[in-house]
Amino acid sequence: MIDKKLLLKDFEGVVANLQKRFVDPQILLDLKALLLEFKAQQLQLEEAQAFQNRISKDFFQAQRQNDPNASAIKTSLEENKAKIAHLQAQANTLEEKLDTLLAGLPNLLDSTTPFGKDENDNVEIKRVLTPKDFDFPPQEHHQLAQKNGWIEFERAVKISKSRFNVLRAQGALVHRALANFMLDSNAARGFEIVSPPVIVNAASLFGTGQLPKFQEDLFKIEGESLFLIPTSEVSLTNLYADEILRAQDLPIMMTAYTPCFRKESGSASKDTHGIIRQHQFDKVELVAITHPDESARMQEKMLEAASAILCALELPHRFVQLCSGDLGFSASNTVDIEVWLPGQGCYREISSVSNTRDFQARRAKIRYKEGKKNALVHTLNGSSLAVGRTLVALMENHQQHNGEIDIPKVLEPYLKAWV
Repeated sequence: MIDKKLLLKDFEGVVANLQKRFVDPQILLDLKALLLEFKAQQLQLEEAQAFQNRISKDFFQAQRQNDPNASAIKTSLEENKAKIAHLQAQANTLEEKLDTLLAGLPNLLDSTTPFGKDENDNVEIKRVLTPKDFDFPPQEHHQLAQKNGWIEFERAVKISKSRFNVLRAQGALVHRALANFMLDSNAARGFEIVSPPVIVNAASLFGTGQLPKFQEDLFKIEGESLFLIPTSEVSLTNLYADEILRAQDLPIMMTAYTPCFRKESGSASKDTHGIIRQHQFDKVELVAITHPDESARMQEKMLEAASAILCALELPHRFVQLCSGDLGFSASNTVDIEVWLPGQGCYREISSVSNTRDFQARRAKIRYKEGKKNALVHTLNGSSLAVGRTLVALMENHQQHNGEIDIPKVLEPYLKAWV
């Protein structure tokens, strides 16, 4: 959530930043009107409180001196006390309205985030590894999956609905191997392996920014204020909600392998073939809670972790800086990693590493002790990686002329234990 103190101090600067994110102008006008009303109410309250303090001194002095005006002063104090209570109630109501409006506003942009309208304005940073030149037309993963018996689509629809799949035989084994390799790789880089709940409460989803704005894309448990997680970022970040951490315990670096659940509202005609866009998918997540001075470096560390896995799997990829119009709600800046898919002939997102700065920390009340004062931490999150999409990339990049799929050497130790 945006800092109210910053809003009061530099409203025009905040608005200019949000305009780069194409926030509805009417919402910004409503915000300005509400903020002016809140400031005016606060001023009246402060004046009434100052009057109360001043008159209280006069009253005590009049009492000591048996001043005949003491009774009138007391009456004035009581009337002003009632006025303060009324003004405080009004101020609280206005602040609640302001908080509700702020809860629906996205994070402020980092200076490194370029301006742009949509994904077409994202900026490529660099490419890692060179795509293979095939001497045959490469197939897409869903064709390879059916040929090799790795993934079933029709039976998944029969027992559930569209955008679900069943991994079978070698496909399921490779998927499991990928997840374990990712966890081991992340652990070797200092990320603690955590196994968190995949059902969370509304407060947790508010903390990381999914609620209230994006409830339509969540799977809710009927009759409960509980939801299936869209990403383990929610579970991991909120482990420290409403806590004050010791500065010496930062950074806290975590990785988790969980299923994730999304309704994919608005994507009815996108990626209808294969497992690129599913209602249920597995992901290995990275989350870090850091000192504000260290969050930029931590983002680099998380990107390096994801890229190292792709390099070990011999999967060409590129880094892309997201523009203001393509940035996620809670992110201040985001770098995507896109993997090369020869069957589609393009790069597709496989990881997204975001620095939310103190946006989530303010919503979830995650602080650390700095000297005698409490300050907000910075939180970061990133995919390392989406396991299903990594399986897709492995199939397409390591396919052979006869349709068989080579397994990267780095996964062999994980497969030998099961085959």
